Amino acid sequence: MTAEEGHLRLDHEAIHSAADLFRAGKDARSRLPRSSHGEYAPAADRDPVGILKRQHQHRVAELIPLRLERMTANPFAFYRGSAAIQAADLAPEPRTGVDVTICGDAHIANFGLFASPERSLVFDLNDFDESAYGAWEWDLKRFLASVVLAARQRGFGEPDIRIAALEAAAAYRIGLRQMTRLDVLERYYVRADVTRFRSALSSQQVLDRAIEAASRRTSARVVRKITQRGADGAMTIVENPPRQTHVPEATEQNVLSILRSYLDTVPTDIAVLLSQYVPTDAARRVVGVGSVGTRCYIIVLTGPAGEPLVLQVKEASESVAVEFGGAPAGRSPVFDDHAHDDEHGHRVVGNQRVLQAVSDPFLGYARQDGHAFYIRQFRDHNVSIDTEELDFRPFADYVDACGTVLARAHAQSPNAPFIAGYLGSGTTFDVAVVEWAIAYADQAHADYLTVRQAVADGEFSAAAAPAPLST
Repeated sequence: MTAEEGHLRLDHEAIHSAADLFRAGKDARSRLPRSSHGEYAPAADRDPVGILKRQHQHRVAELIPLRLERMTANPFAFYRGSAAIQAADLAPEPRTGVDVTICGDAHIANFGLFASPERSLVFDLNDFDESAYGAWEWDLKRFLASVVLAARQRGFGEPDIRIAALEAAAAYRIGLRQMTRLDVLERYYVRADVTRFRSALSSQQVLDRAIEAASRRTSARVVRKITQRGADGAMTIVENPPRQTHVPEATEQNVLSILRSYLDTVPTDIAVLLSQYVPTDAARRVVGVGSVGTRCYIIVLTGPAGEPLVLQVKEASESVAVEFGGAPAGRSPVFDDHAHDDEHGHRVVGNQRVLQAVSDPFLGYARQDGHAFYIRQFRDHNVSIDTEELDFRPFADYVDACGTVLARAHAQSPNAPFIAGYLGSGTTFDVAVVEWAIAYADQAHADYLTVRQAVADGEFSAAAAPAPLST
């Protein structure tokens, strides 16, 4: 804006209208045909085992066998933990070059139910460790390949799998087009509450069970499951190695230092709320599949009436989209001053707030001894849909809902109308990207077998010494 005669005058030349961006996206088809997204051409020197070894150099050594055990359970579990491998494969893939804030790990197990600050259940993306400012195509391709792998895991036939993937691709395309017809403020307020999610499903039995499970997964219930009261009445975390273990006193003090720094990054009302709690205990907690080996802790806090609150402190490393995919660090509009380019906890928290319709009010971040962390409430009504329980039509409905939610997330970025214009109203892109997803699912299955064999051959024991458990 510029000042002129005592008034602020908008610099209209600095604004790219949605119509302009839509036309630019449509014009981009001539230089990058939508059909070009259909071919997967693996690099001759791709090395999935080497990428995992590289990741392990920065992980807690004693947890690496558990990570490999979880990743080699089945092909879909492997895919969940192989975001870095796929990021390297996506790096040379054709893309429009118009970026948005992306999840970076948008497989279908990273969508789920959780509680909004108003205590209603919403359905949305729920993992942002790999979030970045990068190619929208990467999120969509990771999502659709996960549809194929999960459907194969469930035992559906290939014709049905293709139908489900095509419907999911169409749900993203249509959802993005609908979102970009709204003005930016209207887009911001769109949320997938559980009522809307339920109405999108042809079968609601599995969803109802998930809602019931989510309603039970409160902090108080979590505390009862993972803690016990000692003779002195103090609440302590139960040992359950390797999933849940207490840490040395020095590490415990570091975790408490993280908690103190974190308080400077939360809204004032949350800081006042937390000032009424005292830390009771802390322990290391192993979570997920791909995240196993990163530093992750839970802290039990107790309020003035004995009410419990559990916070999770999780290490935030560089996004695989940047480290392995070559996405430029620090280019998101959220970080336009580059002051936080190396603050990965800040990146995760900021991108989560962009991509989710509503976010955990306890989100915050901190640094300690050269490591970045983000902090959130632990398991507050959150639950994922178990796709292995779904018959074909409910499965297809579920992945359609995920595609729509992913479109809503991408639509928060200024470049979203460009994507809508590029995709268009036909199925050309859908067909192409599903061909890619099927081919990549085959690749992921082959990588799963390769890594299983590498584990059996002891290749990972010869990797460079991973980071010790000291922070």
